[in-house]
Amino acid sequence: MEIIMETERLLLREMTDADLPALCRMLQDEEVMCAYAHAFSDEEAHDWLSRQQARYRQYGFGLWAVILKKSGEMIGQCGVTVQDCNGREVLEVGYLFCKDFWGQGYATEAAQACRDYAFTHLHADEVFSIIRDNNFPSQRVAERNGMRPHGSFTKHYYGIDMPHIVYSIRREVWEKEQRK
Repeated sequence: MEIIMETERLLLREMTDADLPALCRMLQDEEVMCAYAHAFSDEEAHDWLSRQQARYRQYGFGLWAVILKKSGEMIGQCGVTVQDCNGREVLEVGYLFCKDFWGQGYATEAAQACRDYAFTHLHADEVFSIIRDNNFPSQRVAERNGMRPHGSFTKHYYGIDMPHIVYSIRREVWEKEQRK
């Protein structure tokens, strides 16, 4: 299986059908899915995986499996997706991790690698993370990724109005940080 990127502790690769059980552990955990306001059903988890695989075919990128090098275990997903940001298509770094691996820096490590990928491989001028206003851990990851809030909007999902904060980092800011 082709590795998309490697960090000090992680490997990121495309998800396959064999990853569905690990993906279900994440997507069917109510705590992990708090930003979505519900844990996913088996069908929703399968659809999620199918959407990522369709993104790989359409764009060449999407949310990738995050594999812990020392164990080979899939501990999360992180990647770059094309998202609607209040009527504008943007490249977003998204991340979702099994709760057993929260608070250990894995999301930040993977998100930084994906941000760098968006700038170096996809030639983005700006990279975003669009985060629920009550998802403070994900907001901290975006901030550690050099992103700052630049607005907000409300998504309507699962019958709920969900305010989101738009975080982003521009290429020139990222390049300046890379030179330090």
